[in-house]
Amino acid sequence: MALLFLLLLVVVSAASADEAFIGVNIGTDLSDMPDPTQVVALLKKQQIRYVRLYNADRGMLLALANTGIKVAVSVPNEQLLAIGQSNSTAANWVSQNVVSHYPATNITTVCVGSEVFTSLPNAAPILVNALRFIQSALVASNLDRQIKVSTPLPSSIILDPFPPSQAFFNHSLNRVLVPMLSFLQSTGSYFMLNVYPYYDYMQSNGVIPLDYALFKPLPANREVVDANTLLHYTNVFDAMVDAAFFAMASLNFTNIPVLVTESGWPSKGDSHEPDATIENANTYNSNLIRHVLNKTGTPKHPGIAVSAYIYELYNEDTRPGPLSEKNWGLFDGNGVPIYILRLTGSGSVLANDTTNQTYCAAKDSADSKMLQAALDWACGPGKVDCSPLLQGQPCYEPDTVSAHATYAFDAYYQKNGKAPLACDFNGVAAITTTNPSHGSCLFLGSSDKNATFLNSTAPAMSSKSSGSPAQQCNPVSAAYFMIVVVSIASALLL
Repeated sequence: MALLFLLLLVVVSAASADEAFIGVNIGTDLSDMPDPTQVVALLKKQQIRYVRLYNADRGMLLALANTGIKVAVSVPNEQLLAIGQSNSTAANWVSQNVVSHYPATNITTVCVGSEVFTSLPNAAPILVNALRFIQSALVASNLDRQIKVSTPLPSSIILDPFPPSQAFFNHSLNRVLVPMLSFLQSTGSYFMLNVYPYYDYMQSNGVIPLDYALFKPLPANREVVDANTLLHYTNVFDAMVDAAFFAMASLNFTNIPVLVTESGWPSKGDSHEPDATIENANTYNSNLIRHVLNKTGTPKHPGIAVSAYIYELYNEDTRPGPLSEKNWGLFDGNGVPIYILRLTGSGSVLANDTTNQTYCAAKDSADSKMLQAALDWACGPGKVDCSPLLQGQPCYEPDTVSAHATYAFDAYYQKNGKAPLACDFNGVAAITTTNPSHGSCLFLGSSDKNATFLNSTAPAMSSKSSGSPAQQCNPVSAAYFMIVVVSIASALLL
């Protein structure tokens, strides 16, 4: 059984352009895509304050209303040609997908297309027109100050990215890029860039060290130095962002901020993708979050925030391509974390270590007879003190097998050091970050100082034993537990 690391996602909002934020992309190529209300419930419980949609789905926008979550909507590539050739089509799009939802849904950005130069090159000539038409429609609706317009670009359009000071754009694209950059500068918008150190590493044939791609600390003698500027680079992410700044400067644009619209690392891959692992995905995304929220900036612009959207919220199991394409998500389609981000050691910005706030709960879909058997085992051979589940005791209510099993499962999990295998119970339990405590029933993993922690040796797992205090529990209904992520960065404004 593969070792799963604990997960969690954080996102804090920014009060000004100088504040950094981490957002999350929400793809929809899932065989069983959660409905919008479920998606938003997950976002809210995880304190995710910034999201990017790849469309302007009405159901999602309605579900996001009155949540305060800042939303980037997108003009899909398949609609780009029509919008880039017709001002009225752009105006209708803005009316239907922005104006009709704003301000209840806090739309802050319109992404016009996605990686158009590489994914839809025949639309490149009208891309700037599309940007201008969308902007004009926002101006007409008096929303141009509240909502920025830009287009996410692939980092592959930047040639010779190292050293960053020598970077330049593919010259064949300059006829589009120059007016685009002029538009971004005049409207105060962002240069949107998708940055994937995973692909840079994979395509380097060993030239780029894995640690350099993963933000892992490097000794001074292994840092990469730009001979032209003498700037030291400790990771691929910063080098690519600075390459974008230098490439823009080569076209005489020096004051356009960079917003990273996609970045991440896959947690699983095919046999020829040995570095697409849970460990590396956890390391990359944990370090990315820490790097962004600490407002480290880049060597060229230290201390200047470069915000980023993590790719992505869910694993997209129906995406074509290699196995890695399906495994960039932080969660599976059921909202179960793929891993828990390791966010300790980052000072006050990352003060809440979510790995200390995990619990073990009965699965909503678990068979009641299997739950009862596992409950009996936990309260018997598992040596869990189930006396709080007796009638008249704090955890007797609700008197259901699911609720009682959750108490017993969590007690066993906590006393065995939160080992992942201590929360399995033949597949009827799962790790969650939702604190199941209720009323005076305080679970062992609760931060409440009145909770009691037990210590004992973990016996071999079996669900076939019975004859414990749990025999007094009656199976009835099931309870549903959503994965919760605790917000980090209490020092930043939400």
